[in-house]
Amino acid sequence: MASTLAGAPSARTAIAASAVSIISGWATSVVATDLIAGWWKSDRLFCLAVAFLAVIFATATVSGVIMLLLRRPMGRYLIVAGAVIALLTYGGVFIAGARVAWIVHTLPLLPIASVALALIPPTKDWVLED
Repeated sequence: MASTLAGAPSARTAIAASAVSIISGWATSVVATDLIAGWWKSDRLFCLAVAFLAVIFATATVSGVIMLLLRRPMGRYLIVAGAVIALLTYGGVFIAGARVAWIVHTLPLLPIASVALALIPPTKDWVLED
């Protein structure tokens, strides 16, 4: 019942950060997979770079979500690291001039939202609560 007392930190923002990070991870993985499948015949080095970023992104994001929900402070920073790598992946898509659906241009908002939710004070307070 301690979490329902007035002034006690709520897990809402940590749960929201985790949920948005999971959705962001799914979306980024779909975009990376589609990009690799479409460009494999013409630019394998670019595809390998995107695949490398996707693996690092997935590792950081999954670890960050798990650690955040276990109230480990490092989880917040892993979510941020994963989001930065996701933004680099989207940057690669846009710099390469890949033709993508209009919705892909809005997807970078997901990692940005992940960073915002992971770093706001209520999330920090909940993680650090004793």
